[in-house]
Amino acid sequence: MKNYLATLKVGDYVDIKVDASQHKGMPFKYYHGRTGKVFNVNKRAVGVIVNKIVGGRIMHKRIHVRSEHLRASRCREDFLNRVKTNDPIMREAKKKGEKIDLRRKPILPRVEEIVKPTQIVF
Repeated sequence: MKNYLATLKVGDYVDIKVDASQHKGMPFKYYHGRTGKVFNVNKRAVGVIVNKIVGGRIMHKRIHVRSEHLRASRCREDFLNRVKTNDPIMREAKKKGEKIDLRRKPILPRVEEIVKPTQIVF
């Protein structure tokens, strides 16, 4: 029931998850589990652009799927949260005239440690 009431807008990212109980507007099995971007919203279906690898090249396929088979994707959540937290920090830095680096840092390897073997008793 939740899928029927979800409001999808053009530009939203959606995950295609086929609902087997509803056969109408079901996408082809290749698209199950794929993420795409909404390009069109109709009364009964939603147009989604999905990348498909065909013979070594990536094609942008446009498919229409009923909303029962779509879920709003969470793929951009981290990015949007990062934008929200970094925006006020950037404004403050601009006011002060400072340069600030808010890029994500890679996780470095752990610090080395020496492991001493203990006496093994049989």
